[in-house]
Amino acid sequence: MKIEITNQGKWHQSLTFKLGLLAFLGIVLLIPLQLIKEVIRERQATAEKVRKEIGSQWADTQYIEGPVLNIPVRVIPSGKDEKPTTMIWHIMPENLEITGSINPEKRYRGIYESVVYTSLLKLSGGFILPDIANEQKYQVLAGEAYLTVGISDNRGLKGDVAISTESGVLHAEPGVRDQEVNRSGITFSSPLRQGQKDLKFDLSLNLSGSEGLYFVPAGKTTKVHLQSDWKSPSFSGSFLPASRKVDDKGFSADWLITHLNRNFPQSWYGSSFNTKESSFGLDLFLPVDHYQKSWRSARYGILFIALSFLVLIFLEITRKEPIHIFHYFLVSLALLLFFSLLNALSEQTGFNTAYLISSVATIGMITAFTGALFRNRKTAFVVFGMLALLYAFIYILLTLNDYAYLAGNIGLFVLLAIVMALASRMTVFRSAEDGPGI
Repeated sequence: MKIEITNQGKWHQSLTFKLGLLAFLGIVLLIPLQLIKEVIRERQATAEKVRKEIGSQWADTQYIEGPVLNIPVRVIPSGKDEKPTTMIWHIMPENLEITGSINPEKRYRGIYESVVYTSLLKLSGGFILPDIANEQKYQVLAGEAYLTVGISDNRGLKGDVAISTESGVLHAEPGVRDQEVNRSGITFSSPLRQGQKDLKFDLSLNLSGSEGLYFVPAGKTTKVHLQSDWKSPSFSGSFLPASRKVDDKGFSADWLITHLNRNFPQSWYGSSFNTKESSFGLDLFLPVDHYQKSWRSARYGILFIALSFLVLIFLEITRKEPIHIFHYFLVSLALLLFFSLLNALSEQTGFNTAYLISSVATIGMITAFTGALFRNRKTAFVVFGMLALLYAFIYILLTLNDYAYLAGNIGLFVLLAIVMALASRMTVFRSAEDGPGI
């Protein structure tokens, strides 16, 4: 009876109360954990903003379309009181071949970096002028025809641009004469002679841009071949390469697209189609994923805290030495500081090195702290081993993108099985009918 009264008098020192208090502490610690994740997101947004600024000062992502043959057509009305109108007849190439090389370069602003490039593109192909068949009368103004090449950011053009045709060498004029197909680009005047039915062309572009390079499949048959020494391309858009090779020396890729694959015809009048929707190409992917990995690791923060608390509770029970709630709070602060330290270091050293440094520092600090609390090296080594396994387990989850969910569930299942086995052997968790606890 004496023992029962004593235990009732010290209810605030009971294991049940401490577990409840630790659960409440864990919930409270979700607030600073969420703040750390917000800081990581803000740093990531800042890095993305800087990359966009560097790219916009160099030249933006480039979209290339064409050449497109544009012929003014005068519509002669059937009524006497109606006036003639003029519309633009847009004709796509019968075949279009593009070969190019991309020379990427990294640019820095402070700790942030962005990738820009210069490219040398050669475009060749030919047009076949279709016949106009309609009840209305049309007058094709072939002498006023012009070629346009759509370029999303003209700032990227380097040097003079000229196109070779049967009519001779034509030099580019800035801007597009009409904006029914492209909003920006260059124009070549008078490529056709009266009665001409086909037109062949050759064109070279020295073009700069940032992050990505895309093309519109303007030809009835469009072939594109690109190569570069960039090791991490991200192929994107409406069409993926028919063949590609990516290795330590760079990449090469080939596309083959026909007019049946796209959503616009070979010729039309006015601004009836949005050709950019069918664009394809690649982004020069910059493998800077430390923000994403830091944020993902912070998502496991409550797991770090809960498992650390669990180990300390088992140590407290087995050694029969109480640990003050303030000591639990200090351990949780050390665990929280790990995530902030990880993000700060990863901006300077990369994620893998930052994770190693942060985890070693955090494990060392908590191990030394618990060793001083229990005044026992064996206990300190137990804490060290638990934390080392935990940090190694989380690192594996961060590297297994496709299998992280499965590996995480298997790991937690095994961990729960171990905890249940240990808890079943401790009399402190048994009911009063089984006898007094520890």
